[in-house]
Amino acid sequence: MSLARLAHGVVASVTIGGESWPPVELSPAAAMLLDRLWAKHGPLMFHQSGGCCDGSAPMCYPAGEFLTGDADVLLGELDLGPDADGPRVAPFWMSAEQFAYWRHTYLVVDVVPGRGSGFSVEAPEGVRFLIRSRLMDR
Repeated sequence: MSLARLAHGVVASVTIGGESWPPVELSPAAAMLLDRLWAKHGPLMFHQSGGCCDGSAPMCYPAGEFLTGDADVLLGELDLGPDADGPRVAPFWMSAEQFAYWRHTYLVVDVVPGRGSGFSVEAPEGVRFLIRSRLMDR
């Protein structure tokens, strides 16, 4: 993957039936961080819940470490582009309960200095992922 492409951010694929555009993207800074984290940890995934700990912060896990199911919605797949090992696609999941509230919200995963949850892979980096949002114009 070209770092120039990541410097423009990454828009997810459309994964929700009936939608014509994806509701989630990575900011350029988040795309660059995810690229570095992928090199360290291998395949990654996001999950966003409305639960405790970091509230509604997006949590980044090694792929498959957080089990998803019927109580989750796949909002999109963030394609970082291939590397020597093949495709690098990070799915972004949200709890169905939170999705019911945020259904009309466009999400941008960004990164800021500070310590997030100890469960999210970026925590040791001294930064944390966060969501910037806006209502979608439908």
